[in-house]
Amino acid sequence: MKERTDIHQLVTDQIIAAIEAGAGEVQLPWQRAGSSFGFIPKNAVTGNAYNGLNIFSLWATSELRNYTGPGLWATYKQWQSIDCQVRKGEKAALVIFYKEYSGKPDPDDDSDDGTRRVAKASYAFHCSQVDGFEMPDAPPPKPPIEKLAAVEAFIAATRAVVKVGGDRAFYARLSDSITMPDEDRFTGDALERREAWASVLLHELSHWSGAEKRLNREFGKRFGDEAYAMEECCAEFSAAMLCAELGVTPAPRPDHAAYIQNWLQVLKKDNRAVFTAAAKASEAARYLASFSKEARHAEAA
Repeated sequence: MKERTDIHQLVTDQIIAAIEAGAGEVQLPWQRAGSSFGFIPKNAVTGNAYNGLNIFSLWATSELRNYTGPGLWATYKQWQSIDCQVRKGEKAALVIFYKEYSGKPDPDDDSDDGTRRVAKASYAFHCSQVDGFEMPDAPPPKPPIEKLAAVEAFIAATRAVVKVGGDRAFYARLSDSITMPDEDRFTGDALERREAWASVLLHELSHWSGAEKRLNREFGKRFGDEAYAMEECCAEFSAAMLCAELGVTPAPRPDHAAYIQNWLQVLKKDNRAVFTAAAKASEAARYLASFSKEARHAEAA
């Protein structure tokens, strides 16, 4: 008799292989606040994109201060040069740039041509902080995401409360509800948006399964302060398993491995952490699938 393929173990093995091979960087499949029309901040006057640490610094500033609109920045004088005026009381964001000068080459280093770089501080203002700047037209709204019927039925069977709005995805224990970002924020083509929506929703549903009145999932003293990281690994493993079961993707999405790798970096002390997370994830996936099985039995009765 041919043994039934254990899809949970299959997904686990594939993700571990991806992690070991180098899963890449974690990228959200939707746009966050402050990057509505583009991902990389640019200088409003020169058109040049900021680079290095400035990208992350300006992203963080946009989100913390709730700036909206395109990620366009410039110094006080640069805004004035295009007849725009920074409003009184507005706070600038620190930007680092480098100035080069010629120095004496190191005689012991053949690659040293004498060029030296010195970090300099500059201060930039977001386009929403100035008067006289005409905001570019927003891109046309994206069409609604074409949801997978199997996933929608799966979610509905659990009766989990799912709210849509904003730019974050999370499960709130106090209200026992899941919040998903606005559909319009999900990027990519129709297939990518559909898969990303399902994957993110199943991740949050996996968190929902761990509530005290359900699986009461805890990782105990073994992980201590790292229990949060273990829960994130568990939820992402569970989402990958459910995506495979529900036909969202033929193989685990690369971002599953990248996301799990991101959290496992803080769990290096325990080389069995990934297997513990996978076991808990398998339990969560089976638990969530049980709602659909109960619904089918009720219909057949």
